Amino acid sequence: MEETRVVVIGAGISGLTAARRLAQSGCEAVVLEARDRVGGRTLNHTFEDGTVVEMGGQWVGPTQDRVLALLDEIGLGTFPTYNDGMDLLVARSSQTRPKKVKGQRMMMAPQVLIDLGVAQQRLHRMARTVPLMEPWTAARAAEWDGQTAESWLRRNVRTRVARDFLRLMVTSVFSCEATDVSLLHLLFYCHSGGLWDRLLGTANGAQQDRIMGGSQSLSIRMAETIDVRLASPVRRVDHDDTGVTVHHDGAGGKIRAQALVSALPPMLTGRIGWNPGLGGQREQLTQNVPMGAVIKTMTVYDEPWWRADELSGQAFSLVDPVSVVFDNSPPDSSRGVLLAFIEGRAARDLGPIPMHERREVVTRQLQRFFGDRALRSIDYVEQDWCQEEWSGGCYSGRMTPGVWTQLGPALRQPIGRLHWAGTETADVWNGYFDGAVRAGERAATEVAVMLGIESDA
Repeated sequence: MEETRVVVIGAGISGLTAARRLAQSGCEAVVLEARDRVGGRTLNHTFEDGTVVEMGGQWVGPTQDRVLALLDEIGLGTFPTYNDGMDLLVARSSQTRPKKVKGQRMMMAPQVLIDLGVAQQRLHRMARTVPLMEPWTAARAAEWDGQTAESWLRRNVRTRVARDFLRLMVTSVFSCEATDVSLLHLLFYCHSGGLWDRLLGTANGAQQDRIMGGSQSLSIRMAETIDVRLASPVRRVDHDDTGVTVHHDGAGGKIRAQALVSALPPMLTGRIGWNPGLGGQREQLTQNVPMGAVIKTMTVYDEPWWRADELSGQAFSLVDPVSVVFDNSPPDSSRGVLLAFIEGRAARDLGPIPMHERREVVTRQLQRFFGDRALRSIDYVEQDWCQEEWSGGCYSGRMTPGVWTQLGPALRQPIGRLHWAGTETADVWNGYFDGAVRAGERAATEVAVMLGIESDA
């Protein structure tokens, strides 16, 4: 049987970071990846002309210090998301033309703006009271974890448009409906990422920059110096006080190690057979942290023609299945690319229909935003993350009501020689690349301490 010091499950950003930090400490690690590629929930697509787009997670921004440091460490640069010009907003089904807006100048009715501002300030005040390491210890944790984000919106936001705008914020962050997420988790997540303006912003926000060569390049570059075994899904892990035996479908089929790091979303860890079992809290946790639903689409044009109309390419709808659009053109502007998200219920509704019908839905929505020229695309590609066997959805797992307060301690707590990484376990920038890096570094440090190794993580 093959032997190594540490096995890492998952060759996404978090798992590769853990393996990289362990290797830098002189600790041998083998990464087992179910897919035939690295990158996890990041995925590059290259069109025939060489244009690269990101079909999974893609952005980095200010205060995401760990992922920015990692990019610098491995020699990958960034470039800014196109943000010049006006954004577009559709707030009502009856609206015949989108409104041009920018930043806080939403051009909504005064009573809606007041209602929205009051609600956001209340959410910010509440979020700041949620401890990032132990959200379940917040003074009002039981109250907040006993309701959904939707139930809070219905009780506390007076105007329909303000409620719909906040619902869009929830859907765009979690790729689920406000009915699907615990209010406590919403508050934790908001605090984790630096409050709403940081989470949702482009300039000075989480969507500020893209990675040169596409976001999957981060994992590809890390994997160059790591022992990664592709097409090796883990089926069973036997573990005891002396180590772990990992059974997988790759060459050899079995590895013995002194410790294991799982960098999978909690939901996916439930697909692995653990012998002995993980215990009631961890087993229940894996059943109650569902993934989001998102279809990410890229519509390609011969040039980014909307820029000549002084439009940023960013568009938002409170009422349509395509809720968020970004200009995702290459840095040299050699092609125009509009990134359109279908998220939450819309992704679940449109996922089963044929791709050509879904493309038509996207194209008509782009026409509604940008006019008839949006009909003249030259290429199209999409990625339905709900169809990904080894992701089960995107962007990340979320806590449903009752999970933080009943099962929260099990999220990061090691079980013997088993340790947990993945962006879902991060306290800062949970759900983002930066959270993935932080979680991988934390898990590497835990393992190094357990094995008596000096860690650089």
